[in-house]
Amino acid sequence: MTLPRTATDLAATISGVTELTHLGVIRALGEDAVTFLQGQLTQDVALLGPSEARLAAFCNAKGRMQASFVMFKRAEDEVLLVCSRDILAATLKRLSMFVLRAKAKLSDATADFALHGLVGSAIELIAGAASPAWTKADIDAANLVFLVPGAGQARALRCAPAGTPPPAGPPLAIEQWQWLAVQSGIAMITQPIFEAFVPQMLNYESVGGVNFKKGCYPGQEIVARSQFRGTLKRRAYLVHTEGTPAVGQEVFHASDAEQPCGLVAAAAANPAGGFDAIVSMQTSAAADASQVPLTLGSSTGAALTLLPLPYPLLEDI
Repeated sequence: MTLPRTATDLAATISGVTELTHLGVIRALGEDAVTFLQGQLTQDVALLGPSEARLAAFCNAKGRMQASFVMFKRAEDEVLLVCSRDILAATLKRLSMFVLRAKAKLSDATADFALHGLVGSAIELIAGAASPAWTKADIDAANLVFLVPGAGQARALRCAPAGTPPPAGPPLAIEQWQWLAVQSGIAMITQPIFEAFVPQMLNYESVGGVNFKKGCYPGQEIVARSQFRGTLKRRAYLVHTEGTPAVGQEVFHASDAEQPCGLVAAAAANPAGGFDAIVSMQTSAAADASQVPLTLGSSTGAALTLLPLPYPLLEDI
C-alpha cells in the first residue's frame, strides 16, 4: 500500500472558508437552560465560561451516544449545541422529553444562524491569530470557536446570525474541511453510528468530551464504569486505506472472517490519494495490526494501515 505524503505537509497547504451545511444548531434558552443541559450531557455545562466551548455527548441509559455537540454559551441563559444535521430533529425530540417543568425552551435554530469553517490564514483574517482549542471569541455578533487542529493546521467554527456576511477568505472545498476533521482524530455522531459507541470508544474522554467530576446524566454509570473498571475493549484509531470507507461500515481482522472487529466512525478523501478514516475497533485487533491485516467491509476488502493518533489517550497521560 502506498501511504500518503506527510499529513502535516498536506494540511499546511490548506486554507480558506467553507459553509458547513451538514451541521445544524439546537438552541437551549431560558433561566434553567444551563441546569437542564447539566443533567443531560457528558460535559459540565455549569462551569462553561463565556470564552470557552466544549465537546459534549448525549447518551442513552446504556451510555451509548445518540448525539455529540460543539457546545457554547451565547448568553448566560442561551446555550447553542452544534451537531450533525441528520440527527438534529431526533435529538431535539429526545432532549425535549426531559424538559418537563424546567424553565428552558429547546428549538431547532439552524435557520437562525450561518455556520462556516475556517482554516489556516482565514482565521487570522478575522481573529488575528489562532487560539487554543475550545476557546471561544466573540467578534461583533459572531461567535468563533477554535477547534482541535487537523494535522497541525488550525481550524475554527464560526457561528453568526443568519444574514451576516460570510467571513473573508479564499473558498475552501468541504472535502478538505472534512479531511482535516478526520485528521483531528475526533469523530462526531451522525445517523449511521447512532447509539453505536460509548464515549470512550471514540476517545471522548481523551479529547475533553467527558467530565467525570460532574453530576448525573443519562448513561453516566456505564460511562464511569468503562473508565474506572478497565472494561473498555474498543478505542478509536486513525487509519489510511486505498479503499472507499463509509461511515458505519464494518472493519475486519484477518484472524476472524465472520465477526467484524470495528466500525468506521468518520472518513474523508486524503488529498494525496486514498482515504483516511477514524475507526472504532477492538484494542486487541489494533495491537496485532502490524502482523495481521485489517480490512474494510469484509475479510477480503481493502487493507487498512494504522496512523498515529494526534493526541495521547487519557490512560497514557
